[in-house]
Amino acid sequence: MVHSEDTKQKTGKGKWRQIFNNRRVAVMVLLGFSSGLPLPLTSGTLQAWLTVAGVDLRIIGIFSLVSIPYTIKFLWSPLMDRFVPPWLGRRRGWILPIQIILMVSIGLMGFISPEYAPFFLASMTFFIAFTSASQDIVIDAYRTDILQDRERGIGAATFIMGYRIAMLVAGAVALILSQIIGWQKTYILMAILMIIGIIGTYVGREPDSQIKPPKSMEEAIWGPLKDFFTRKNAIIILLLIILYKLGDAYAGALTTAFLIRGVNFSPAEVGTINKGMGLIATIVGAMFGGALMVRLGLYRSLMFFGILQMVSNLSFMVLALTGKNYPVMVSAIAFENITGGMGSAAFLAFVMAICNKRYSATQYALLSSLAALGRVFISPTSGYVVEATGWAIFFLFTTITAIPGLVLLWILRGIINSIENNRSA
Repeated sequence: MVHSEDTKQKTGKGKWRQIFNNRRVAVMVLLGFSSGLPLPLTSGTLQAWLTVAGVDLRIIGIFSLVSIPYTIKFLWSPLMDRFVPPWLGRRRGWILPIQIILMVSIGLMGFISPEYAPFFLASMTFFIAFTSASQDIVIDAYRTDILQDRERGIGAATFIMGYRIAMLVAGAVALILSQIIGWQKTYILMAILMIIGIIGTYVGREPDSQIKPPKSMEEAIWGPLKDFFTRKNAIIILLLIILYKLGDAYAGALTTAFLIRGVNFSPAEVGTINKGMGLIATIVGAMFGGALMVRLGLYRSLMFFGILQMVSNLSFMVLALTGKNYPVMVSAIAFENITGGMGSAAFLAFVMAICNKRYSATQYALLSSLAALGRVFISPTSGYVVEATGWAIFFLFTTITAIPGLVLLWILRGIINSIENNRSA
């Protein structure tokens, strides 16, 4: 009996080591970095550049429209399922040229003057956002196609780690560099860093060549929908995708405002602890959650991490009740970001699991857009709820909004277990 337990433990450790040392998983860090780098450069970092340059606030507000491609990327995703480039294969053949275009475009962006050519800069920014959204489509499909069942959790976690590091580099680091070397050289340097993603594309393997693309554009457009909606409980699965991260996103809509206005921490304290430590905690949570998924499996991970996500909102309720308290603040932020990272790793693994690899670019783009739908519609109500109830009740309410997602998850437990068992068979 002891011998069998030892053997089982060694086998488990061997599985973990094998997954962590796998090239498929390692490449996810590089591709995550490539996916995360362009976003701050077309949003927060760009907004800082425009502000420093003295651009009219009305024009700065208009620049927020350039992010539209990220929300409607499913509209052109069928093209990337249908057509196979003549180099590198169905997925990497798209990723590599897109990365090269991004590298050149980000570099050229640094040469445009915000003061004298704001609309030309806006056009270039929109083009970069469109190209970046296209990169996300194919990288998400690549991740779905290449990772094996037992690798999805840790693969999603390593992708999140690369993505978050890139967000930090293109955000906080870029802002610091702009004061030292100027905006033009900063954007050129950011463009050069796209080489990291190019290396990931080059060293990565192409997914199974047996996965056949759609035979026509008609199939590429309608095939993913037909495939999904003919499944048992398809509508409930869609509702789960919309609701699973809803409570987490609802609380996050006003976390910064709460820390500054609700409990009177300074912006510097919030930036250092919430953004800095929060980033590290998210990465730790994603990696820890991805590793746990190897043992727990998909359904138990979704449920366990989902409950932790829900409970983490109560830590901000405690902070609201205790007032300005550094240990409580640090604990709340760490707990919320660790559990959020764990939930994100499990959620990405779930979305990958339910995608048909024949249509993974389109299905993943559609499902990820639906996942943001709840946040888009419910977040604007957050300020009204705070005004009506106060901060403590608001965070209690965000905790309650997480319950429907967990109920749907419990209803679908048999479906999720069968998906995992069928694909592992």
